[in-house]
Amino acid sequence: MRLDKYLKVSRLIKRRTLAKEVSDQGRVKINGQTAKAGTDVKVGDTIEIQFGQKIVTIKVTGLNEHATKENAKGMYEILKEERID
Repeated sequence: MRLDKYLKVSRLIKRRTLAKEVSDQGRVKINGQTAKAGTDVKVGDTIEIQFGQKIVTIKVTGLNEHATKENAKGMYEILKEERID
């Protein structure tokens, strides 16, 4: 699944266009490598997202093309959240 679609479907980012912009700005890393919007996401990948002054690191635990609000949380596990100064 494409990174921008994964971020939208998992509800980490609300809109796919915003997910694409964040990815293309270099604020998302997959397994330590800067990732673009079209990068393929697989189960087991570690994704690091920079939201302003906060970095959230998650582990991909599932891929679901049409997630609902109830099962979207099952698509990832939060590993850590840290503030940057």
